[in-house]
Amino acid sequence: MTTVDYTGLAEQAGRLGDGTVTSTALVQATLDRIEATQPTLNAFRCTRPEAALAEAAEADRRLAAGERLPLLGVPIAVKDDTDVAGLPTRFGCAGDIPDAAEDGEAVRRLRAAGAVIVGKTNACELGQWPFTEGPAFGATRNPWNTGHTPGGSSGGSAAAVAAGIVPAALGSDGAGSIRIPAAWTHLVGIKPQRGRVSVHPYDDCFQGLTVNGPLARTVRDAALLLDAVAGPHPGDRFRPTAVDASGAARRDPGRLRVALAWRAPFTATYNPLDASVRRSVADLAEALAGLGHTVEEARPRYGRIGLSFLPRATAGIAEYADRHPEPALLDPRTRSATRTGRLLGGRLLRAARAREIHHHRRIGALFDTYDVLLTPTTAVPPPRIGTFDAMPAWRTDLTMASACPYAWPWNVLGWPGVNVPAGFTPDGLPVGAQLLGPAGSEPLLISLAAQLEDDREWFAHRPPEPVRQGGPTSAE
Repeated sequence: MTTVDYTGLAEQAGRLGDGTVTSTALVQATLDRIEATQPTLNAFRCTRPEAALAEAAEADRRLAAGERLPLLGVPIAVKDDTDVAGLPTRFGCAGDIPDAAEDGEAVRRLRAAGAVIVGKTNACELGQWPFTEGPAFGATRNPWNTGHTPGGSSGGSAAAVAAGIVPAALGSDGAGSIRIPAAWTHLVGIKPQRGRVSVHPYDDCFQGLTVNGPLARTVRDAALLLDAVAGPHPGDRFRPTAVDASGAARRDPGRLRVALAWRAPFTATYNPLDASVRRSVADLAEALAGLGHTVEEARPRYGRIGLSFLPRATAGIAEYADRHPEPALLDPRTRSATRTGRLLGGRLLRAARAREIHHHRRIGALFDTYDVLLTPTTAVPPPRIGTFDAMPAWRTDLTMASACPYAWPWNVLGWPGVNVPAGFTPDGLPVGAQLLGPAGSEPLLISLAAQLEDDREWFAHRPPEPVRQGGPTSAE
């Protein structure tokens, strides 16, 4: 193990600033780790070694000259739905995808903060599923047990951070795609308020459902990355008031009223809560009570919010699928979702979006009584690799909804949420809980997550070492 393994984002930035490590050494070690773990974890779709090392050398020159930026010289990975100039944005798809002509706004801001982009991480096709597998790139595996998925769709980013390959990574969340893989890989994952992080070159990603956000091993690192990428592009539609995430991570949240909700929104599926998930989330609720917060069971008034989610999600898939140069290469389930999106477009889609304000009022009434909502992030631990193989579209959707019924309503609302590690199953698989709040509540959620982290020290747990030597951690 090298001396930079498992060092966090803030720690690497600090060590670069005081001269105890060089960017060239950090980036080379990161590229070496990517190569060593790719046969077992398969976290990356593509890397940029020559460009990254050249940028690292330039960062070293700037550091030596006394320049300081929040992430100057720190290696970062981004999910493969985000444009990086000179690399294709394949978003889990097969086919000949042209290189992006310029960086997306989030990547532009990362570079402005001094970060070195080492590569792009795997995501399932068009971000639809809570697993990161597909014929275009194979299966991305969970560092805690390579027989299981790290989740999706930001599974590559989650696997890369959890395995200590990179200190943090950018993901995106349209139905839990940051929070679900964060839960299943023992990470902090922040789904920001809609518009907090630009989705440029789009202005309304997946009909307003999808946002970009950080995955990291600590709250401090996730907050630092959020601050680095936050802010609008001039053409952005959504522009929430700016927040100081790093400052929030250093503040005491005060005594809060926490609503604990076990019941998931209506999904027309059977959603049994795994006993080990329930125990872990209950333990987290007890920890909150021990920290002085009032925790009470409650039932958010979700109503039939799924009727607003389905048209928006499928229309978003159709919009992305229509941009693919070879649609016949798309997964049959993607083509099925595309047909549904076209069918539900137009008047039904407009009605679904118009209902958002009513969802805000009905579900937001919970926050007249409580400050924060706590729920499981998923109903089950991470499934095994191949669980969804050969499933038709309808069965994939039902199985997915049953496993992950808790996260997606906050995408319809556009409000922030934070996954925090909740513990492990008896078999050692990570599970998570989400802290949810109303519009603009990232500072409160981050402060509470940081307080929990100080109490539970989840960052001290690391996945088994063999994944870093090229061997699996469990038999298939």
